[in-house]
Amino acid sequence: MTSPLCPTWIAVDWGTTHLRAWAMAPDGILAEATSDEGMGRLAATEFEAALLRLIDPWLGTSAVQVIACGMVGSRQGWHEAPYRTVPCAPVDPAALVSVPTRDGRIRVAIAPGLKQPKPADVMRGEETQIAGALALTPNYDGILCLPGTHSKWAHISAGEVVSFQTFMTGELFALLSEQSVLRHGMQGDGWDDTAFDSGLSDALSRPERLAARLFSLRAEGLIAGLTGPQARARLSGLLIGIELAAAKPYWLGQPVALIGAQALSQLYARALAAQGVVAQILPGPQCTLAGLATLARQTETRT
Repeated sequence: MTSPLCPTWIAVDWGTTHLRAWAMAPDGILAEATSDEGMGRLAATEFEAALLRLIDPWLGTSAVQVIACGMVGSRQGWHEAPYRTVPCAPVDPAALVSVPTRDGRIRVAIAPGLKQPKPADVMRGEETQIAGALALTPNYDGILCLPGTHSKWAHISAGEVVSFQTFMTGELFALLSEQSVLRHGMQGDGWDDTAFDSGLSDALSRPERLAARLFSLRAEGLIAGLTGPQARARLSGLLIGIELAAAKPYWLGQPVALIGAQALSQLYARALAAQGVVAQILPGPQCTLAGLATLARQTETRT
């Protein structure tokens, strides 16, 4: 029989579609595991069992601290962790919300997200990535952009999130490419950098013409031979372009770092480079784990 790992603590990133956990020791990662039992698939009463299915082989007889971030703390999640109001540090061990559990081998705490009263905005999970980015790049002041389904632009100063803004760019891309009339011309997984650059330039120079430019994708596919890869790339360029146009007060004249998946971050870096901005890229999972580790250290210091 294999002995349990008995980690010092367990880090958990629990989003809408996936659950990811790391068994942690003082000198680093002992093991990691993932499942597709994200928040969107679970009722409130099912979260503990889903977590135990993933981490049970790691557990011994003593209770281990589990620190989680992401949508697990939403109203639809396991246990709501109320938002903290900016400006504030991205994470705070005093704000961790303890979750009642039936299994005595785990003590679960959830990191709350952040809210901005005006203009109204929220983030949940990204605050932990921001904390991780600050741990990996100490004394960073500037802008952090987190591309994704709902892209975030956050102004960071003196270790605090001063303000932020969310753009539904990734969700719009999915809806338009998969459910709108444009889907008929979006087949295939290829890519065309020239088409992306064209859409980006068009959107940045004339963002008010977006709706017309979108239908041109369909028309060009019908009468001008626009291919699926070209259409997908130009759609991406158009949507990222209007995001950059709206987010200009954030990135203009500021240091910018990107946190997220490599491929998407590279697209944003390409778009920013076209505006003369050289952006640093930080891997999303690495930032998440570094942010959770920051919470674990601060929690241990408090106790």
